[in-house]
Amino acid sequence: MSKVSKEKAEIKGNINIKSDEVMKKDEIKALPKVKNIIAVASGKGGVGKSTVATNLAIALSKSGAAVGLIDADIYGPSIPKMFNVEGQKPMVSKIDGVDIIEPIEKYGIKILSIGFFINPDDALVWRGPMATNALKQLIRQSNWGELDYLLVDLPPGTSDIHLTLVQEVPVTGAIIVSTPQEVALADAVKGISMFMGDKINVPVLGLVENMSWFTPAELPDNKYYIFGKDGCKKLAEKKNIPLLGQIPIVQSICEDGDAGKPSVLNEDSIVGKAFIEMADQVADQVAKRNATLDPTKKVEINPVLHKVTTKRNN
Repeated sequence: MSKVSKEKAEIKGNINIKSDEVMKKDEIKALPKVKNIIAVASGKGGVGKSTVATNLAIALSKSGAAVGLIDADIYGPSIPKMFNVEGQKPMVSKIDGVDIIEPIEKYGIKILSIGFFINPDDALVWRGPMATNALKQLIRQSNWGELDYLLVDLPPGTSDIHLTLVQEVPVTGAIIVSTPQEVALADAVKGISMFMGDKINVPVLGLVENMSWFTPAELPDNKYYIFGKDGCKKLAEKKNIPLLGQIPIVQSICEDGDAGKPSVLNEDSIVGKAFIEMADQVADQVAKRNATLDPTKKVEINPVLHKVTTKRNN
């Protein structure tokens, strides 16, 4: 029978709990009990990507799915605040001498973030390899168990973190979040190109348009298109990818996020309904993707040739 003990996870310049035994098992398939791994990305910051990822995770859970969420925005983690779990520290289970991080659970979602391991007031000054190693440990050295969906909230733009994710696991698909503003859409195009390019080859499940219009609380039927109208809808049509949802701006989204009570918890609100409908579209697109496309291949980097290739997941 396996011996299990628990202690608080700590961090010293990195998540420094990886044992030699785990290092030797790096070739073992990561996340073997996770059915779908979904990257939530954006071309630029400030478009509400983490808000979308948070509410999407809870909405999928409300449909009966088992859901996990990795906050991979290493330098600007916001998921702990949005779930009102700031200050909590994940436990580490020592199973037969191997340290395994236990995700924190809130609103039915299993959550891990670098924010759990650092002082929220401190600036994280890690080099790229340290940040990517932290992500690897959140993926490989954590007790995710059986999940229908594991969402990965990526940093804005394209970076080492994105490449590390597609190297570590076969990503089922990516969701790109943008506002309808032209400057945001220009960066969203880059995100789409990165995932759909021959070297990465991860299907884009669709676009989510955030801040689609402003609706005042006292005038719930009015729509004011502050950042332009239907920008993501037009881009989705141009790129021949689905538009998964349009999320309006209402004051409650900001208030709910700051309070750690995501808007989708109120399913009868305008925003709650929008997130539920978006989650239904995401689930449909995942099912369609899995029925019509081969499993995604992990990306392999040849350090000598600096060449990106793909490797079929065993």
